[in-house]
Amino acid sequence: MKAGLSIRRTTARSLAATVALAVSAMFVAPSASGEQNERFTGIDGGEYAARWTEAVDGPQPYNGIVPDLAVPITMDDGTVLAADIIHPAEDGRVAGGQRPVILQMQGYGKLLMLIGQALLYAADDLGIKAPLENWIGSLNLPGVGLDGLFELTRQADSGAIEAAVQDWALVDAGYTLVQVDLRGTGSSQGAWQVFGDREKQDIAQVIDWITRQPWSDGNVGTMGTSFTAITALEATDRQPPGLKAVFAYEGSADLFNDITGTGGAVGVGFLIPWLLGVNALKMLPDITSLAVGKFDPEQQLQWLRDRLANPLTLVDMVINGYTAMTPDQLTDATRQLVEPNSYLRQGLKTDVTRIQVPTFMVGAWFDIFGNSPTATFNAIPLPREQKKLIMGDGYHAGAGVAGFGHTGMPPRLDVLQRAWFDHWLRGIDNGIEKYSPLTIKQQGGGWDDAPQFPRSEVTYRRFYLNDLPSGTSPHSVYDGGLSATPRQAGIRDLTVAPGLLSLCGRDVAQITAGVTSIIEACGNDSRIWENDGLSFTSSPVTMPTTLSGPITAHLNVVHDATDGYWVATVNDVAPDGTSREIATGQLVASMRQIDDATSKKSPNGDYTAPTYYLDLDKREPTVPDVPVTLDIALTPIEAVLQPGHRLRVDIYASNFPKGLPPMMFLADSGLRPEHLRLDPDAPSWINVALDNPIPE
Repeated sequence: MKAGLSIRRTTARSLAATVALAVSAMFVAPSASGEQNERFTGIDGGEYAARWTEAVDGPQPYNGIVPDLAVPITMDDGTVLAADIIHPAEDGRVAGGQRPVILQMQGYGKLLMLIGQALLYAADDLGIKAPLENWIGSLNLPGVGLDGLFELTRQADSGAIEAAVQDWALVDAGYTLVQVDLRGTGSSQGAWQVFGDREKQDIAQVIDWITRQPWSDGNVGTMGTSFTAITALEATDRQPPGLKAVFAYEGSADLFNDITGTGGAVGVGFLIPWLLGVNALKMLPDITSLAVGKFDPEQQLQWLRDRLANPLTLVDMVINGYTAMTPDQLTDATRQLVEPNSYLRQGLKTDVTRIQVPTFMVGAWFDIFGNSPTATFNAIPLPREQKKLIMGDGYHAGAGVAGFGHTGMPPRLDVLQRAWFDHWLRGIDNGIEKYSPLTIKQQGGGWDDAPQFPRSEVTYRRFYLNDLPSGTSPHSVYDGGLSATPRQAGIRDLTVAPGLLSLCGRDVAQITAGVTSIIEACGNDSRIWENDGLSFTSSPVTMPTTLSGPITAHLNVVHDATDGYWVATVNDVAPDGTSREIATGQLVASMRQIDDATSKKSPNGDYTAPTYYLDLDKREPTVPDVPVTLDIALTPIEAVLQPGHRLRVDIYASNFPKGLPPMMFLADSGLRPEHLRLDPDAPSWINVALDNPIPE
C-alpha cells in the first residue's frame, strides 16, 4: 500500500504545530438504574460499561496515523468535494488490510476540525489532556452567581469533546476517518445547498466512493455534532448500502420547526450569526492542498468562481424577510420559507421514517434543536436495540452531560460512541445494543432510564388560568392563579406588551447555545423576564410530580391589530421563589392554522402537540377587538416538581432574540400591546401530562 506521512503519538504535536503554522501563514497571507427491564441496562451500562471504557482507555492496536489530506472526490455532476483522510499507521505506512470508516460531512471547513483533532491528539500524547479535562470538570465556585458557567465547564471530562471532533484515538483503534467539506463550504466546489436534496445526494455518493476504496471494508458510520450531526442524519436519506451506523450529537431532523420558523418566528439569535459564520468560513482559501503539495490551479479557480457567484448564501433571504412589509414584496427565494412544499423547506427536514441503520442521538431539553429529538426517536422505525437517545438538561454547548463516566452515571460520550461503532461497524459483541434506549435527565430531578416518551404513567390534564392572585409573583405584570378546575368568575382582559427583558431569560440562553446561561439570574431564574409577562401559578405539590411529554397552551386572546406574537413558558417555582423555565413555545397569531393530520391530541380532543401549516397562503389575520383562540405548542418536557414546588405558566408578547417574526407580521402587529382574555365561557388552559394531581 502507498506510503504516506506517518505520525506516531510521540510526534503528534508536530502535526499540531505544522497546522497552526499553516493557519498563521494564511492570515499573514442520580440512580444508576431506574425503570429497566430484562432487555436493557440502566443508565450506567451495567456489567458492560467497564468493557466499553477499557476499549477506549486500554491498549490500542495502532499507535500512529498517516494523513492523506486534500483528497478530491468528484460528484456525478463534476463538482469536486475536498476530503481529509486519516489512516492508522504501521511501520510508517498506511496499515495494511481493510477497515471500517467513520465519515463526518463538514460545513465549517475541515481545516478547523483538523486543527482541533491535531491539538487534542497532541495533548493526549503529552499526557496533559486527561488531567486538564479533569481539572476543568472539577471547577465550581458556588455563590458567585456564575453557576451556569460551571455547569458548562463540568462537562469537560464527559467525553463530549472527543465525541464531537472525530477524535484521532479512533484511528489508533483501527478506524479510518474521513472529513469532507460539504458542497459550497470549506475547500469544496459548488454552491452551498443548506441541507438540500443535492447535499443529501452528495453524501450518498461520498459513502459509495468510500466503500470502493482499497482501504475500506465497505462499512461506513457517520458522526458529528451540531451542523455535522445534521449531516450525519441526512446520510440516511438515500439509504446508501455502505452506511451501517449513525452517531449524532446535538443534531436536528427538523430544522424549520426547531429554529428557522418555530411558530412563524425566526431564531435570529442563532440563525443570523450562524449564516454569517458559515459564509465567512467558506471564503478561506485552501491552504491544506498548498501545504501538502496538491494545489490544483484549475480546481482552485473553479472554487473561486463558485464563491464569487454565491458569496452570501441565504443572507439575501434574511434581509428580504426583515424589509418586506407585505407578501408581494417577498422575493421568490424568500417565499420558499413560507411554502411548506418548497425545495428549501423540504430540505430542512430529514425523513426519519427512512432511517434503516442503528442510530444513537444525544440532545438536550434546551438545546437550540430541543424540539425534535424525542419525536425523532419515536419516529425512527427500528427496534430499541438499534436506536438510542440521551437527553440532558443543558444547552447546545455540551447538552448537560456533566458527570458522564463517573460512578452511577452514564459512560462517557466517547466511550458510548466507540462502543456503538465497534458493534455496528465491526461486529464486536460488546452489549451496546442493550444500553438504555432512553436516558433522560429530568429537569428538577436526576438521570433516569425511561421506558418510553412520554411515560405511560402520566395523564394529560388541563390547568386553567385565572385572575385569582397567587401571591407568588408580585414582580410580574399580573400575578394570577393556575388550577385543575375552572375558577375564573367573569370576563377580564390582562394586557401584555413586547419588551426586551427576555434578554435575561432561558429562551435567550437556549438560542445563544447556553452563552447567557453563565449568569445564574438569567439561565436558571425567570423573575427578571417575568417583569414583562403575565404569571399564573398553582398551589405547591405535596409529592414528587413527574411531567412528561409535549405541552400545549390554549389561549383566548384579543389584539388591537391584525396580527400578534405570543410566547408561553412553563416554569418550576421553588419555595424560595426561583422560577426556572422548563418548557417554551411561541406562535405568530396569523399563522395559527393547524394541520390536524400531523398533530397529536389527548383523548378528550385537546391538542398535545399541534403542528402548524406555516403557509403564507393559509395565513389568517386577526380582527381587532375580536377574540381568537391560539394553541401554542411548547417544547417536550421531562421534569419533576419536588414537594413544595409549584407549576407556573408565563405569557409574554416577545422573546427576542430567540424568536423574531418576519417584518410583514411585525408591521401588521404594530408591536402593540396584546390581551389575554380570561373568560369562564372560553377559558384558557395548558394541557400537560403529569403522574399526580396538583392540589387546588
